[in-house]
Amino acid sequence: MEIPIGDYKLREWCSGDEAALVKHADNRNIWINLQDRFPHPYTMADAEDWVRLNLGQDPVTNFAIATGEEAIGSVGLQLQADVHRHSAQVGYWLAEPYWGRGIATAALKAMVDYAFNTLGLVRLYATHFAWNPASGRVMQKVGFTCEGLLRSAAVKDGKTTDLLLYALVRPETA
Repeated sequence: MEIPIGDYKLREWCSGDEAALVKHADNRNIWINLQDRFPHPYTMADAEDWVRLNLGQDPVTNFAIATGEEAIGSVGLQLQADVHRHSAQVGYWLAEPYWGRGIATAALKAMVDYAFNTLGLVRLYATHFAWNPASGRVMQKVGFTCEGLLRSAAVKDGKTTDLLLYALVRPETA
């Protein structure tokens, strides 16, 4: 499955993405803005595990953000369960050389369309660390609304920090 986003695309992760994943994901400037389950340093074993986890997903919930040649980031959904089964947490990261070009915004918009129109989800949400307002701007450009400040809600790199919570509800259900 491929979803075009201008000069880039969202596509399923596949064997052969491991080297590009290590090349771009092994970056402290990316790691510092993600949950700790995203490893640092990011090794070939981590990349192999990630690709293997995502092979044959049904439904696809994690996409590579890619050029014609290689994966340069990721956007994904963590589907919720039980009474939250129509919701998903969304997350994304992009290789540092590609920051500031609108690629993350395009990827998130494509993921929103996919989540609402293909998966039938009703609500998407995401958080970002207080020190990373650029992530909030990406969400706002796609239509997410800041729903609140979660004070001292996370510990990253040994520092307790606030999180900002953003959400987007499918328009016909709002």
